[in-house]
Amino acid sequence: MRRPSFSLKGALALPLASLLAACTVGPNFSKPKLDLPPQFTEKPATPTEIALTDAELTRWWQSFNDPVLNRLVNEAITGNLDLQIARDRLVQARQQKIEAAAGALPQIDFGAQYSRDRSSTELVWPPGVGNYQYYQLGFDASWELDIFGENRRATEAAGYNVDATIAERRALLVSLLSELATDYATLRSGQDELAIAESNVKTAQDVLSYAENLETQGLGTTVAVLQARTQLEQTQSTLPHLRAGIAVMAHAIAVLLGRYPGDLEAMLTVPQPLMVTPATLPDSVPSDVIANRPDVHAALMQYAAANAQIGVAIAAELPHFAIPLTLTPQASLASTLFEGAALTFTAAIEGSQHLYAGGKLNAKIREARAVADEAQLSYKSAVLSALQQVEDALIRVMTERQTNASLVASVKDAEKALGQSTELYHAGLTDFLTVLTDERTVFAARDEVAQSDLALVTDYVSLYKALGGGWQQIELDTPDTTEKK
Repeated sequence: MRRPSFSLKGALALPLASLLAACTVGPNFSKPKLDLPPQFTEKPATPTEIALTDAELTRWWQSFNDPVLNRLVNEAITGNLDLQIARDRLVQARQQKIEAAAGALPQIDFGAQYSRDRSSTELVWPPGVGNYQYYQLGFDASWELDIFGENRRATEAAGYNVDATIAERRALLVSLLSELATDYATLRSGQDELAIAESNVKTAQDVLSYAENLETQGLGTTVAVLQARTQLEQTQSTLPHLRAGIAVMAHAIAVLLGRYPGDLEAMLTVPQPLMVTPATLPDSVPSDVIANRPDVHAALMQYAAANAQIGVAIAAELPHFAIPLTLTPQASLASTLFEGAALTFTAAIEGSQHLYAGGKLNAKIREARAVADEAQLSYKSAVLSALQQVEDALIRVMTERQTNASLVASVKDAEKALGQSTELYHAGLTDFLTVLTDERTVFAARDEVAQSDLALVTDYVSLYKALGGGWQQIELDTPDTTEKK
């Protein structure tokens, strides 16, 4: 009797031929063409200026020449919890891509069985055989043929999602650096304002002492003393609020670094001047900004992933084919389990086609197209928003520069006016209210300069963020996620 034979070559011939004839349905992704302006309206840039900015942009925080800020940035990159959460999201996205790609490969399972039985030997029919044992191995394989590219499109979408997740993590880093620099500048500005307020208190105390001395000599009035004391008390009332603001910023910075709120308070509350802005203004062109901005790239990759999902939806309504294969050696003796006569197998091809689903599949296709259209519009919106942020930041920086210069000059004029009014009052040529008014003007001018200094620094930070700087030379920690099971 001829033993049954099994040909692996013959079993694989059909699926291989099917794969060769396979097609991939759905639209291929094409990056939208953008008619970008060649220059920014607020400040056109020369090639030399762009080259200088490109070199500065990757480590823009170093342009403030503040060693403490540099140290905080380095610690935030490794310790920030949001970045670590984004890291885990990237791991998930990569594993999802591996899962999607595995759908195109045969799925193989293995099983084994051994049994020992005894049947009655007293039966006439069916005759008893007494003791017997049974060995069986099972290899079950199933291969779903990706004839119309459903799995290929799903894998393509998963790959784009990985790219989008990487870009989102970089965008988070850009935002983190901007937030950290802004909080640090706010803290240092608060310390500057506190020093100014303490100086204002000293000035108010001097004015009060001067008024009291004049009253003692019979040259002043009690009203003047009360007015001076009121001015002093109002100035002193600002100190607790300023000290609290400094502590709050120290807490915020510590949390950004992944530390407890009070960990950095002792270090950061040591007064240090607000960092000085660079002498030059960063320059770029719209095309470079779009290339640099990770949030814009994330939006593009999300559009690409949504576009691939259209093919998944189309393929879902087309015929599906699979190759099930079962190899089952069976024998009563373990020694004969791997002989040809012990082998049983089943090989087939299965096909299925949806005949009626109440319009569900067509709705899925229309939904996928709408999602892709939405993602494309979101990408274009991200581009416009990025360009607007740069234009806005440029005009704010240039305007604040002019404002700051005028305010610095106003402080000098106000201090000179206060000195002159004090001399005139001492000579009896003006009243004390004029002195107090000039004193308030000095206090207000100093505060305005401090606020303008902070605004100028934060406007620079916003400009660096809008230009997409900070992530280019930073390698974020990412574990090896290529292990497969």
